[in-house]
Amino acid sequence: MHAESKHRKLKGVEFVVDGSGEKKAVLIDLKRHRGLWEDFYDTAVANARVQEPRESIKQVKRKVLGAA
Repeated sequence: MHAESKHRKLKGVEFVVDGSGEKKAVLIDLKRHRGLWEDFYDTAVANARVQEPRESIKQVKRKVLGAA
């Protein structure tokens, strides 16, 4: 695998491609694109948790503030 830069449209972002040219991963310059990475990571975490049980705001307030 190698980093492909010839089709790069955004400085500091490179695709890692396999021998047949298929994109397999991405390299992100975190000094340049920390916010982009944080947004991506936050979205990935939220998607991973989509099936987790939810609590109502009333339940959360009860836990945080005590019996209400």
